[in-house]
Amino acid sequence: MRIATWNVNSIRSRIDRVEAFLQRHDIDVLAVQETKAKVDQLPLMGLQSLGYEVAAAGTSQWNGVALISRVGLEDVQVGFEGMPGYGDPVVPEARAIGAVCGGVRIWSLYVPNGRKPDDPHYRYKLAWLAQLRAQAVDWLGEDCALVGDWNVCPTDEDVFDPAQFKNSTHVTPAERAAFQAFLDDGYVDVVRPYTPGPDVYTYWDYYRNRFQRNRGLRIDFILGSPSLAKRVTHAFIDRDERDPDQGTSNPSDHAPVVVDLDKTTLCSAGASNESAGTLPPANVRR
Repeated sequence: MRIATWNVNSIRSRIDRVEAFLQRHDIDVLAVQETKAKVDQLPLMGLQSLGYEVAAAGTSQWNGVALISRVGLEDVQVGFEGMPGYGDPVVPEARAIGAVCGGVRIWSLYVPNGRKPDDPHYRYKLAWLAQLRAQAVDWLGEDCALVGDWNVCPTDEDVFDPAQFKNSTHVTPAERAAFQAFLDDGYVDVVRPYTPGPDVYTYWDYYRNRFQRNRGLRIDFILGSPSLAKRVTHAFIDRDERDPDQGTSNPSDHAPVVVDLDKTTLCSAGASNESAGTLPPANVRR
């Protein structure tokens, strides 16, 4: 079973890349972030023709998450219990969606950016991560993957130049402690053993040819529960998807992260929703 995560930075702008990526790497489940689309705006036709179903959450041109699966979508949950909201008035944002796919509980997560350490959005980010952790401990006993854009660089090795980020988000002690707390609880960064640093990143800003100069950040992760971590056989970062000279459209500023699992508990794809992109209300928890 092959699962992947990718911040696509607008799925409507890059659906050709998404469809090609799914086929080229024979992906079973793709968790997507920053779709920037309402559910009824998702370009589903090509995904359906390839045999995939889609569960998604999105409210506007900002944020948005989705799960694209050909091995089932069961127990779909939009947002996690107690997930903090943001804004005035405060509302939950489209930043988390989970489902059981092929026997694995997978969460597509788009962690708030934080903006600046003195910004209310930074406090929102820390509260969001704390509540996710409070819920995630309950999933440690099953095959579970917390995947997505975490907007945290856990170590200095995950930043092209730590000095440039001295007073920025993503690297503050509080953010790193929030990320480390998941590892302390028992989750495992299942990609790192197969993609050792330094100079290994998942995100490169469009600014000043940073991809070409490999001036990146490692902020996209697949954290696995202990049982899932034991099933990992391989992992890689598909840098080609960030290359502006590859593909038929401009790339996202993130590269996909891919993990292979053995088939110990892979379930039949038959137990899934009735049609891609259309979720029966009884199958969705909020």
